[in-house]
Amino acid sequence: MNRVVIVTGASRGLGARLAQCFADARFAVAVNYNENKDRAEGLVRSLREDGHDAVAIHADVSNPVEVRSMVDMVLSLWGRIDVLVNNAGVVSDALLVKTSNHVWEKIIGTNLSGVFTCIRAAAEIMIKQGGGHIINISSISGVHGQVGQAAYAASKAGILGLTMSAAKELGEYNVCVNTVLPGYLLTDMGISADKARDRAIERSVLHQLADVDETAHFVVNLAQMSGISGQVFNLDSRV
Repeated sequence: MNRVVIVTGASRGLGARLAQCFADARFAVAVNYNENKDRAEGLVRSLREDGHDAVAIHADVSNPVEVRSMVDMVLSLWGRIDVLVNNAGVVSDALLVKTSNHVWEKIIGTNLSGVFTCIRAAAEIMIKQGGGHIINISSISGVHGQVGQAAYAASKAGILGLTMSAAKELGEYNVCVNTVLPGYLLTDMGISADKARDRAIERSVLHQLADVDETAHFVVNLAQMSGISGQVFNLDSRV
C-alpha cells in the first residue's frame, strides 16, 4: 500500500510542487486547500491522470473542526497518515505600528496556530500507528526578522520553537518533526513582489533565488528519513 501524505496549502506554489513530488515518490496525496478549490481539484485531476492516488480536501488549518474533518477523511480513504507537511501560510506586510489586530490574528492563526492544530491532529494518528514524519515550512524571516513583517516573522519564529518541543515529545513514539526554511521562491506570491525579489537576490551569497523543484525534492527526501528529528534545515542562501 502507498504511503500517505497530507500537504496543507497545496493548491499552488510550493505546496502544489510538493504534492507532485510526493505523488512521483508513490505517496497517496491529500491536497489541502482553503480558498483555491479549482486549482486544487485541477491538480488532483492531473495527478490521477498520471496514475497517482490523490484527493483534494478543503480545510482552513486555523479551524480545529475542519482540520479534524480533513484527518478523518484521509483515514477513511487510506487508513493512515505517514507524512504531514505544514505548508499553508499567509502574509500581509505592514509596519508593526500599522498592523491591525485582525491582520495579526489572521497571520498567527494560519501560520502558527494552524501548524499546531495540524500537528496535534496528525500526531494522534502517528502515535497509534507507530511512527510518522511531520515537516513544517518556516522562513528565514522567523530567524532574522524583516521590516514590515512583524506578524509574519513572529509566526514563522514560533514554528521553530513548536518544532523543537513537538520533536522532543513525539520522539519516543517514532514520530519525527523537522522544519525547512525554503528561501525566496518564484511562486505566484514571490513573482509579484518585485522589490522583495530584488532584495532577496542581493542578499543571497549566490546572488540567485531558491529553486522550487530543489526545495520540494529536499522535503520529499527528508520525509522518507527516519533518523532525523528536531532539526531546522535552512535552504535559504540569504545572509
